[in-house]
Amino acid sequence: MKLLSLQIIFAFTLLIASCTVNETEPIAGEPTSSWEVIQSNILEPNYVVCHTAGTSFARESDLILTKDVAYNSLINKTPNNAVAAEDGLKLLESNGLESLYNSFLWEKIDAPNQEHFYDDHPAYGSIMPLGLPSLTNGELAYIKAWIIAGAPETGFVADISLLDDTDRFELPDNNFVALPLPTSGVQLHLGPFDVRPNFERELYQYQKLGNTEDIFVNRFEITMRQGSHHFILYDFAPGTVLPIENEIRDIRNENNQYNIPTLLSIQNQVFVFGTQLRNTDFSYPPGVALKIPAGKGFDLNTHYPNYSATTITGELYVNLHTIDPAQVEYEAKELFLNNLNFSLPPHQETMVTSEFIFRERRNIFMLTSHAHQQLKEFRIFIKGGPRDGELVYYTNNWEHPVLLDFDPPLVLEAGEGLSGEAIYDNQTDRTLQFGLLSTEEMMIIFGSYYLD
Repeated sequence: MKLLSLQIIFAFTLLIASCTVNETEPIAGEPTSSWEVIQSNILEPNYVVCHTAGTSFARESDLILTKDVAYNSLINKTPNNAVAAEDGLKLLESNGLESLYNSFLWEKIDAPNQEHFYDDHPAYGSIMPLGLPSLTNGELAYIKAWIIAGAPETGFVADISLLDDTDRFELPDNNFVALPLPTSGVQLHLGPFDVRPNFERELYQYQKLGNTEDIFVNRFEITMRQGSHHFILYDFAPGTVLPIENEIRDIRNENNQYNIPTLLSIQNQVFVFGTQLRNTDFSYPPGVALKIPAGKGFDLNTHYPNYSATTITGELYVNLHTIDPAQVEYEAKELFLNNLNFSLPPHQETMVTSEFIFRERRNIFMLTSHAHQQLKEFRIFIKGGPRDGELVYYTNNWEHPVLLDFDPPLVLEAGEGLSGEAIYDNQTDRTLQFGLLSTEEMMIIFGSYYLD
């Protein structure tokens, strides 16, 4: 996270003095649409005082959010921020799911994703509302649902009960610290370990959980030192010869050659959970949990590319939060849909597709993707059935792909499935194929689901 300059701090202080009192009148009467809910419950209390005609902030951003002009000022308009405009963003795009990632408004208010915001887009300014608390989780969920539904001006397309969640994102300590032990559950710890200059270190460590009886995990909490490309928690297929407990297994040796024993040790892995964000806290739906048999162990996998001239340190903590077995209605299962067969010619864009059909009805409640540096866009569609071709996932960020949860779950019947579509822009001088280095490529769909 980049530190604010003295000038920004000064401007921030002035903003607190000028933008914390809101005398704007709310919309009279009951809202008649999701847009009116957003205008009266979210924009009016948080943004309108600074984005009213004549204010310096309205002039600077060329954005007025009073109820008479707000909708038309936002929808499909080019932002005043030159870098955001060059990136092809609109203030608020109205094309459904993809618009979450093409809308400057969402970039500016999505506080939980600010690691991506500040690291990837430092010229976009600051998370808003500046000088006030971030929007509540419920307010963000409501706006998100509305944008995915096409951001209509009329009609109700988002559940008003989402606003009942009044918790807010809290910025984690920028200094890496251990996670507190879970009240009920297991904590795993990997590291610290060194990553030498101009080297990518990807490693595995098999750790036993120490559970003497079956446990049910419904929440994953992860924190990593800065510089990690990803973390993945793996199980193993039945009958696999398990790695030596607590032994570090590097993918590559000091000469940057693959360690064959390590490659052999991971060929029967089964995906459990993964993230590319330094701080992740993900819960399964109520009543859904992952069953972990007694005496179980998991393989912890992390990847730290170090392109600097100095050694960096890698380290991470994982909390597996458990619930009472009596609370479990459905056992969670994991998707790991991998495409190994593609070729990306140098200096051109290439679209890669994949299809996966399921033999049983699946209730999918989370999807995410994994790719490397040459990725431009990654889409996931429903394959087969009455919703064939419907877009259900989109990202244009290879480093911080969205972890998209579905509430209610995405229900796919037997014989239906998912198809992936990834667009790569290979700017290198060589043909790229599947590989483990971040300078090679991948096309993976991860997810979670349960069976009825």
